[in-house]
Amino acid sequence: METRQLFSEILDGRRMNEEEFAYLYQKADLLEVGKAADQVRQRRFPDNSATFIIDRNINYTNICSCGCKFCAFYRKPEDTDAYVIDTNTLYAKIEEALQLGATQLMIQGGLNESLTIEFFEQMFRGIKARYDITIHSLTAPEITFIARNSNLTVRETLLRLQAAGLDSLPGGGAEVLHDEVRSQISPNKIKSREWLDVMRKAHEIGMKTTATMMMGSIDRPEHRLHHLREIRKLQDETGGFRAFIVWTYQPGHNELMGNKMSSLLYLKFLALARLYLDNFDHIQGSWVTQGKRIGQLSLFFGADDLGSIMIEENVVRSAGLVYKMDKKEMINLIADAGRVPALRDTEYRLLDVYNSNND
Repeated sequence: METRQLFSEILDGRRMNEEEFAYLYQKADLLEVGKAADQVRQRRFPDNSATFIIDRNINYTNICSCGCKFCAFYRKPEDTDAYVIDTNTLYAKIEEALQLGATQLMIQGGLNESLTIEFFEQMFRGIKARYDITIHSLTAPEITFIARNSNLTVRETLLRLQAAGLDSLPGGGAEVLHDEVRSQISPNKIKSREWLDVMRKAHEIGMKTTATMMMGSIDRPEHRLHHLREIRKLQDETGGFRAFIVWTYQPGHNELMGNKMSSLLYLKFLALARLYLDNFDHIQGSWVTQGKRIGQLSLFFGADDLGSIMIEENVVRSAGLVYKMDKKEMINLIADAGRVPALRDTEYRLLDVYNSNND
């Protein structure tokens, strides 16, 4: 196999197979992979824009029965700092987010056995009655848990939540979609097939989602490739994924611990994901786990989006990692990479485009 010929064929539109992905991951030069991924990105987005969103992550509870080994956020019901958010706190967080320009809420939390679907219906209806904001919330494990806890099917759960105001699902809880990995890092969480089934059912009722991956815990390249194959296959079937978002495991303050994945391997995987996921429009770079400069570099390795400025984020922070960004800094970070900064909404519609002098 010759890398130059491979890249030429892929750039001409031939779909990359798994053997080629594995070969390029092992053998191809990092900058060569990045260049090819950037060419694909430029073709999809000839305006040279790089987008971001303003949203707020709100954790409605930290009580969780799942006990994932990589998580430093969850608490048991009897812990002194365990909580379920109250309405006044929730609304105060939303109002603050709106003042900062937020257009999206990511409301997520632990698998709390005291919370049935009525809790979420009341929460979403209350938000929609008061605020003009998109609810991009609840992961596939949460949906499955709510369904079981409320004696409902996944489809019934999604339809009821959609009627209450849930607009779309984030891809959290995927980790790596290979049960050899999941059985070790999150043995009590849903299996790969169940995660994919929640996404399929959401797409079937017209609810868009994102696909995510947390790599670098105990997973190997073949596990990550299996994950990409599964989400590409589902995207072929439904077309319901808006974006792919990959970040790296953070080995701090949790049971799993381990070592942090190198930024160079992250960038190489990101670039190959852009080439392999030919049916995904948007690939997001992760400055939250990689830091601002690697996040900026991701724009040269296939990423067209840098996600949120993160008004509030608690799960990664619980692992001991804190990177902060404000709107002006995000605009300058993108502009300094030679790209056109653009503010977007959940549906990737552009709300504002900035030059380097805008704030």
